Amino acid sequence: MTDLSGKVAVVAGGTRGASRAIAVELGRAGAFVYVTGRSSGTRRSEVDRPETIEQTVELIERAGGKGVAVRVDHLERDQVAGLAQRVDREQGRLDILVDGIWGGDAYIGWGKPVWEQSLDESLRMIRLGIDAHLITSHFLFPLIIRNPGGLVVEMTDGTAEYNSKYRKGTSLGFFLAKAAAHPLAIGEAFQTKEYGTTVVAMTPGWLRSEAMLEAFGVTEENWRDALKEQPYFAISETPTFTGRTVAALAADPDKARFSGQTLNSGQLAKIYEIDDVDGSRPDGWRYVDEVQEPGKDPDPTGYR
Repeated sequence: MTDLSGKVAVVAGGTRGASRAIAVELGRAGAFVYVTGRSSGTRRSEVDRPETIEQTVELIERAGGKGVAVRVDHLERDQVAGLAQRVDREQGRLDILVDGIWGGDAYIGWGKPVWEQSLDESLRMIRLGIDAHLITSHFLFPLIIRNPGGLVVEMTDGTAEYNSKYRKGTSLGFFLAKAAAHPLAIGEAFQTKEYGTTVVAMTPGWLRSEAMLEAFGVTEENWRDALKEQPYFAISETPTFTGRTVAALAADPDKARFSGQTLNSGQLAKIYEIDDVDGSRPDGWRYVDEVQEPGKDPDPTGYR
């Protein structure tokens, strides 16, 4: 059983997707969770979706956990500094920091070369994927390093191996923003090692997020209907799968062995013997490497 009783977590960008699920699973395991983001109440971020940080806290409470929603724009230094001060004042500690800040999907510019894509959109992705993470680390790491055994998770998209080559079909700004998580985790792990802190980058597999389900015109109940349009979606996983694996990592007394690495949900599921909500265990990135990228038959047998 994953037990995080007495632990305090901040899930930055915990409004939706994998970050929301991580917040819920950390709360389910007993951690008190601060859920931050820009979509709060009737105010939406530039992502312009209906999910809010308050809804994430409601899900935590339904799972038997406790948490609080705090509206924070992680590009605004004063707001992040205020978050750190609040956590320190109310809890006196921080054990888990999950940095899932993004919000740049509308700017990806699929397949456009850098000279054809909007420069403002390219730079906005860099701000969201790199600047916001550095600002968050600057203000919250002093709390994390206070007590040995802390965990920092830098969320990204893609394994280090996959992102070591340019991601065909995306854009330069997106590629840089997501690939930055790998050296970020390496550097942060080095700087915090003496304090007993574990820092990793973490990627889900092919995520059945709210936005992805909507894009395919399906729900979680009938998601397999999307295979008619995209047969490789057969390897997809729920956000809860990533949430469960990160919660298990947070509770692992030997998690420091992973510090500085980029991990993925399928990899951790094998280590901690965790299944998705349907009882399967998707190994998404191995499937991408061995089946999807070579264009083989999309049958996921042996990969979930």
